[in-house]
This record gives sequence, C-alpha cells and structure tokens, in this order.
Amino acid sequence: MRIGMFGGAFDPPHVAHVALARAAVEQLRLDELRIFPTGQAWHKARDLTDGAHRLEMARLAFADVPGAVVDGRELRRAGPTYTVDTLRELQAEFAQAQLLLVIGADQAEALHSWREAAEIARIATISIAARARPMRSAADFDPQKLPVGRLEPVELPPMPVSATEIRARVAAGQGIADLVPPAVASYIARHHLYQTH
Repeated sequence: MRIGMFGGAFDPPHVAHVALARAAVEQLRLDELRIFPTGQAWHKARDLTDGAHRLEMARLAFADVPGAVVDGRELRRAGPTYTVDTLRELQAEFAQAQLLLVIGADQAEALHSWREAAEIARIATISIAARARPMRSAADFDPQKLPVGRLEPVELPPMPVSATEIRARVAAGQGIADLVPPAVASYIARHHLYQTH
C-alpha cells in the first residue's frame, strides 16, 4: 500500500494545492493521500486562521480528489506541529505501507531545516512537485541539500498561485473565483474570512 502525506496551512486551500493532490495520486500511484491542515505552524510568522475553518475548507477543496482523506490530527495536537511526528504516527498505523511525503519545491528548499529532517527522509520517500511561484528564490532547488533518502518527483504545470495573494485579494474586495475551488470561495464569503475590519 502506498500512502501519501500532504500537509500545509491551507489558509486557504487553492487550485494549485488541488492540482498537486491530483497529480500525486495519479503519478505516484497512491492508494490514499492523507491531507493534513497544520496545527500550530512552527515556521509561520503570522497567526493562522482558526483550524476549524481550515479543516472544513480542506474537506471542500479535496472532496473530488480520488483517494484523498483530510485528516485533522495535527489541529488537535498541542504545541507546534512537526511533520516527523505525523509520519511516525502514520508509520505505526500503517506498518506495511510505503509512505511518501508530498511537498512543493518551495518547501523542499527548506526541508533540511525541518525538525529531524534525516528521520523524515528515512521514514518516507520525498516526492517533490515543482511549480512556478510568484517569488522565485535566486537559487533553484538543489536535491543535494536533502537529507539522504528516496526521491520521487511529481510533474506539475506552472501555477503561480499563493494563499498570501488570495487573502490579500479578499481583503481588498477583489474576486478569487479563478484561484480557489468554488466551494472554498463560497465558504470564505459565507464566513467573512480574510476581510479586514
């Protein structure tokens, strides 16, 4: 059994997240893709939107992705959320499964700085999806920076979409219909998320 782990703030989940999930399921031949909205993100400078909203938006966003299961365990965990802890839990639950950590190239660039990065690479195959980003760092991602482990790429067309841009557009009263799934756009509007007061 091949189980993928795809984590993120999902604040909000957008069309590039959904495209990555679909590509990962198909290209990596996953039996299941576990999607984890992060709890207390140790690497985020800003406060995240309430976890209940992000969990529900993730459920709406990934509802039509075959094999996708939105898992809220990181939101229930006390203290900072670390990927290695979630991978260990999955390893205990699915002892016979092959685990794959699905991340974007932007996350891969920083993976060496994650808590117990070598252990992450030992437990899971790292699956990196390259996608275009509005702000590209000067140095392209170098897989040599990764802890030693297995790598399986995911091909994804350029999708310069960011949650930061979406939040800014909502705050400015601009439309986001082309950036998020319709159900997510409706949820954001219904709950008045990302609006400045």
